[in-house]
Amino acid sequence: MKRFQKAAGQWLPKMAKLRGVTAAVVASVALSGCGVVNHMVYKTTGDVLQGFSRNHTVPYLLNTDDLAMGCAMSEATTPLLMSFGRVTNEPDQIAVMLYLSAAGCADEQAREHELTGLAALGDMDGDAAEDAMIRQKRAHALAAKRYFRSWQHHNAYYGEPGTGECPDFDDDLDEFIYMAGLLSGLQALNAEIQSTSAIGVPKNVGSMVGRATSCLDNEKWWGAPMALRATIWAMIPGAMPEGENAFERLEMSDRQGEQAGVRLSHVFHAISAMNKGDNERLRDVIRRHAESIEETPSNEDWAFVDAMSTQLIVAISDRMWVENNGHRTPLGQLGTFWDDEQEDVETMDLDDLL
Repeated sequence: MKRFQKAAGQWLPKMAKLRGVTAAVVASVALSGCGVVNHMVYKTTGDVLQGFSRNHTVPYLLNTDDLAMGCAMSEATTPLLMSFGRVTNEPDQIAVMLYLSAAGCADEQAREHELTGLAALGDMDGDAAEDAMIRQKRAHALAAKRYFRSWQHHNAYYGEPGTGECPDFDDDLDEFIYMAGLLSGLQALNAEIQSTSAIGVPKNVGSMVGRATSCLDNEKWWGAPMALRATIWAMIPGAMPEGENAFERLEMSDRQGEQAGVRLSHVFHAISAMNKGDNERLRDVIRRHAESIEETPSNEDWAFVDAMSTQLIVAISDRMWVENNGHRTPLGQLGTFWDDEQEDVETMDLDDLL
């Protein structure tokens, strides 16, 4: 009996120790299992949100004309959607649209600062003008970073544009996002130049984009691919092929966009005219845009793109008005200018009513 008690006294501590080790192992496995389960939940959630955003959120947004809502959505949801790249595949395709839209928000801020600066110059307020121009450059720097992120995600998903074969597009939205990524690349370079900062955008982006536009169906996309290519021809010395005329191509693209109700070509045409210093052509593009939106409603499937085009045309018109007349384009008068000849207006002699 004493011998048994002695043996038990020796083994009981060992059993207790064993139970402690076993409990620790079980707890470790349980916690590890929780981590695996959480990862699976996060991954599934990320995959669902990516698919929903691509297949429903983006198409829904493109059907609307509320640019401010789209801007707010992109800035608010980009960190959330992009964070799922930590637990599942990187959402490169949806990132093209998210960063492009968020960059447009910063671009809009830059345009507002520019108008403030121009107005301050008109009032001979040098300090206010300089402050506005500094804010403008900061906004352009932010826009350049966002556009460049869009371009990088575009290349990660589709491959570097203009260097090989064209991608095999799954559907129209896939092709549209490809075009949007090309626009991001060109806008990244433009915003970097205007910011006077070094963001790291490759200087050959223009030529890459120009070559890649041949992968897009010009008629399907309202003449925009050809207009984008022609804009690059007009802006980059030596880029235009022999026998081509950039502005003739832009005129043709304008007609396609006007008929389709998606007037993105007008923006490219206006930018090309400004770059050449052709003020009469610029005025003509703005007038045609104003007439077209009165005559042809926006394409319902691409209302957002057409609304964005109008916003950019209005921004160009506002800049001209502020520079020359101190205020923006009067409401309802897009397509008119401060020095237009005023039509004779019939007046009533109020004396006869007294």
